Amino acid sequence: MNKTLLCALLLSFAGHAAAQQAAEADFPDHLRGDIGPGVFRLERNILGKSDVTQVLPYAYFDYGRFFARLDTFGIKTVKIGAGYLELAARVNFDHMDAERGLNRRSNSVPLGIGTMQETRFGAFFLNAFYDVNKSHGTLLEAVYAAQFDLGRASVYPQIGIERRSSSYNDYFYGVTGAESSASGFREYHAGASTTPTLGLTIEMPVAENWVANVTFRRKWLGNGIANSPIVNHSTENMGLVAINYHFK
Repeated sequence: MNKTLLCALLLSFAGHAAAQQAAEADFPDHLRGDIGPGVFRLERNILGKSDVTQVLPYAYFDYGRFFARLDTFGIKTVKIGAGYLELAARVNFDHMDAERGLNRRSNSVPLGIGTMQETRFGAFFLNAFYDVNKSHGTLLEAVYAAQFDLGRASVYPQIGIERRSSSYNDYFYGVTGAESSASGFREYHAGASTTPTLGLTIEMPVAENWVANVTFRRKWLGNGIANSPIVNHSTENMGLVAINYHFK
């Protein structure tokens, strides 16, 4: 065997080994991340309703190409930049029962594409969803999350922006002429909205392989939502406290 062929084979083996290591790092063959119970404080910002506290599963993990990020789930496909093109779905609890002369609104079912770009400057989350349920509207979002350590705690400040189409907003926050006559609320046709968000997550180890997670997030609702006569106020808050098992 000549030296050129030997070098080519060695380079090929090295490249294959490096690709295999990268695949194992990006697509673990075991669960890697956090799962546990969480206490969510969810704001019901419609029709004068008060906030609700619910115990729900907390999931933030990878398993092979599958990922879970709190309320977003999906599959990683082809490599793109510092991440992957993802097929994603969002779990929302934005339904409203029929009452006070208004029709029932069903939960949205947002499906779409996205990516998480992990860089040395932080993580960038980009998603584009289409509601395949009743509104047939779109939801676009961009979120940046940084990380720094504070003693034993890891701190993740987040800043983002969300864009909802007029059809998305009109289904949930609009008031038709018939609803206006039956309810007394003024007729309202919701336009598109741009909503900035700020969030903060703090993680603290509490025992071997167990971590506590505290998250607070605030949205400043765009005019298409905030001007609706059935919306209580122009901000929405979400709080979360969770105790999770950390899979390595």
